[in-house]
Amino acid sequence: MPDTIKFIIPGEPVAKGRARSFVRNGRIAHYTPAKTARYESLVRLVAQQAMSEKLPVEGAVNLTIRAFLTIPTSWSLKKQQAAAIGAIAHTKRPDLDNIVKAIKDGANGVTWEDDSQVIDVRASKQYGTPRVEVEITIC
Repeated sequence: MPDTIKFIIPGEPVAKGRARSFVRNGRIAHYTPAKTARYESLVRLVAQQAMSEKLPVEGAVNLTIRAFLTIPTSWSLKKQQAAAIGAIAHTKRPDLDNIVKAIKDGANGVTWEDDSQVIDVRASKQYGTPRVEVEITIC
């Protein structure tokens, strides 16, 4: 059976924000939005705890991500219950691929050396208690 690393990132999933650019002293500079940087730091911290003293994986890995997002309180109780049992899909923002990007970048250098080692990604988003469940399987 392949080795597996599992961890849960608490709180609302955050999508990777676009890098911002500005001109300073005639030069173009770039920065990552603060919300993205904070979330990637949280991912890194949780991943470090899951890895304990292990070194980052060197070979290929499969990545499974399950993102759970808050059910809107503005919805009727009936609609909230339907969302809770999975009868209503989460089709709003944040985009799933941007959630995956934030997690992959946050885990770089901690669970794997570089996210180019990820050869298979399975990701989903749904309503529930806000969190992201991450499973990394070493090939």
